[in-house]
Amino acid sequence: MDDLARTPQRESHVLVVDDDPQIRLLVARLLRANGYRVSAARDGVEMKQVLGSTAVDLVVLDVMLPGASGFDLCRDLRRDSRMPVIMLTARGEEADRIAGLDLGADDYLAKPFSPRELVARINAVMRRVRADGATHSLTAARAFRFAGWTLDVVRRELTDPHGAVVDLSTGEFDMLRAFTEAPGKVLGRDLLLDLAKNRIATGFDRVVDVQISRLRKKIESDAQAEPMIKTIRGTGYMFMPAVERR
Repeated sequence: MDDLARTPQRESHVLVVDDDPQIRLLVARLLRANGYRVSAARDGVEMKQVLGSTAVDLVVLDVMLPGASGFDLCRDLRRDSRMPVIMLTARGEEADRIAGLDLGADDYLAKPFSPRELVARINAVMRRVRADGATHSLTAARAFRFAGWTLDVVRRELTDPHGAVVDLSTGEFDMLRAFTEAPGKVLGRDLLLDLAKNRIATGFDRVVDVQISRLRKKIESDAQAEPMIKTIRGTGYMFMPAVERR
């Protein structure tokens, strides 16, 4: 386990988890040059040691690790936190990408990758997180209520009709926020990618479908007569409930 940065605590803290020391060093150097504080870990054991000793804002997580795989670690992270996760893998097949995203990863980059592209994706995710945590104007909605649910923009929390907080990944939260900001309007896949993930376009169209499927499982019940998120074939998706802005 190596702490590869000396920048002030106020900077966003990225944890790079990869068993290749050259990748850890290269990514850490570029992130430091872009103003990030960086820690690195070789495997899941060291990752948990870092997470247990300091606050981390985003995790870059390799899939192929000794011991627990990146998929297993992503599942553990999603169970305990909402911090953004970007996965790295030497296996770039679509099935592997969907598996990572379905576990709650916010983005996915196949090896060999451009380190600068990784930095750009991290920048995009952190810009979204900072924007949502910034002070909102008096006219901006701080929360959205729909069908008994509450999406708190300031706390980045979704509360169900019974008052329980429902865990959402960064991508899921941002996508649901995009829907609640435009109820009754069709949102296309390209727009949802831009609004919900702020990721660099890759042509990986099924990312949206995976996110929609996960959201539906969390906010819709089998007993519902009508879905909250309606598929508009050939166009995109529409959020059906009436939304109250607060």
